Amino acid sequence: MRAKSIAAILVLAGAVASASAADLKVGLSAVVTSMDPQFYVIGPNSAMARNIFDGLVNQDANQRVQPALAESWRTVDDVTWEFKLRKGVKFHDGSEFDAADVVASLRRVPAAAVGSPSSFLLYVKGIKDVQAVDPATVRIVTEGPLPLLANNLSRIAILPSEVETFSSKTLDSGKGVIGTGPYKFVEWQPDSHVTLARNEAYWGAKPEWAGVTFRFITNARTRVASLLAGDVDMIEEVPSQDLGTVRTSGRATLVNAVSNRVMYLHMDQFRAESPFSAAANGKNPMVDVRVRRALSMAINREALVDRIMEGEGIPTGQLVPEGYFGYVPGLKPVPFSVDGAKKLLAEAGYGDGFKLTFHASNDRYPNDAKIAQAIGQMFTRIGVATEVVTMPGAVYFPRASKLEFSLIMGGAAVETGEASGVLGPLLATFGPNKGAGNRGRYSSPAFDAAFDAALKTVDDAKREELLQQAMRVGMEDVGVIPLFFMVKNWGLRNGLTMKARTDGYTLAELIAGR
Repeated sequence: MRAKSIAAILVLAGAVASASAADLKVGLSAVVTSMDPQFYVIGPNSAMARNIFDGLVNQDANQRVQPALAESWRTVDDVTWEFKLRKGVKFHDGSEFDAADVVASLRRVPAAAVGSPSSFLLYVKGIKDVQAVDPATVRIVTEGPLPLLANNLSRIAILPSEVETFSSKTLDSGKGVIGTGPYKFVEWQPDSHVTLARNEAYWGAKPEWAGVTFRFITNARTRVASLLAGDVDMIEEVPSQDLGTVRTSGRATLVNAVSNRVMYLHMDQFRAESPFSAAANGKNPMVDVRVRRALSMAINREALVDRIMEGEGIPTGQLVPEGYFGYVPGLKPVPFSVDGAKKLLAEAGYGDGFKLTFHASNDRYPNDAKIAQAIGQMFTRIGVATEVVTMPGAVYFPRASKLEFSLIMGGAAVETGEASGVLGPLLATFGPNKGAGNRGRYSSPAFDAAFDAALKTVDDAKREELLQQAMRVGMEDVGVIPLFFMVKNWGLRNGLTMKARTDGYTLAELIAGR
């Protein structure tokens, strides 16, 4: 059905004119839910913000920290960092960038966190004071040694100082969406599109496109059809089942990259009774680590990747890909075993199984609903009668953050380019500035001790050992169940090229015509 529909569109479309060299139309796979770059840590919002805003430092395509609004930085002592700012930079409204803007932007983060499903507080945790030494120098004093400060600051967008008092609601109205990045904000129509215009005064390399329109096309079938019909110039998240269609269309090419986004399951493991988990004894089975291990053992990760993702994924037993700081060599997924999973359930006192409702999104990640259905069948096979309920991400994520569910699926990226960027949000004990994405409320003193020590350890080798130790604890406890790392695919009309990023961001400045 899919192939016939797309073929029909191609016949009807005929020869389509290529997009104007001055403008670019992009089909995004998920909606942008806020234009405040400091409000909500979620991929679509962060990627869009990166088109408009800079940090003191930015991340390159492989998530290595590089100079941005700060040309250089140094540690004055164990708790003091000094950043030398780039001169001659202007905001999109024409105002001059200086140290006061950095101070105001960092101070705004706590206020912007109010009401956020997953805030940026983690990235400013430990900052004691921010000082403007002079217009071109910022000094940051931390509570204690904070060796990952530069990595964390790559996540914080810099805005003009007058925006410090603006609420997220104000930015969502369009007022105050002012950065120093390659593109300027023009318009945001929720559930429809974002329009940007080239920043002619950009401090970096001049962007190629005079205007960019990012359309939200959450339906994968519609997204592919739009590309092949010439309605958009490129799309992200080409579904695995349509890769062959795009390759052989003669109208588009593919670009891909193994991403740092890990798909995972979070289980309610803090309540004696859970809203969508029913056992004969009335208890929440997932509080027991043996049950969590049984659920992990019941998942055939290779089958998920091969059959549903059509090979576009890498099964994993941890939260960062190989090659990233904090990766644990030899830490593999628990071997798939139906019999082994049943045995663990019996040992935990659930030999007769239990009922479970599994909630997931159906428009946020490639094949998310299909993955959830397959996992539900795998759980049912071991005696956990599982009902799968999927819903749009705009509904699902706020409800998940309110802890309305018993079992959820999500995707987490290594936001800072090293292991703490995913360990902290998902597994640190939930609290002020901690565990923002810990929707299962996993808590382990052993994990927290190793993780907190890592954040204060200046020596790289020792810090990596501590992060690896925290990873081992979290995986042994099955604080979350890692599934696989995604391979991200973009489709581009003939004549375009793109530099793919491991964080999966779709950035207009990386797209070029040839």
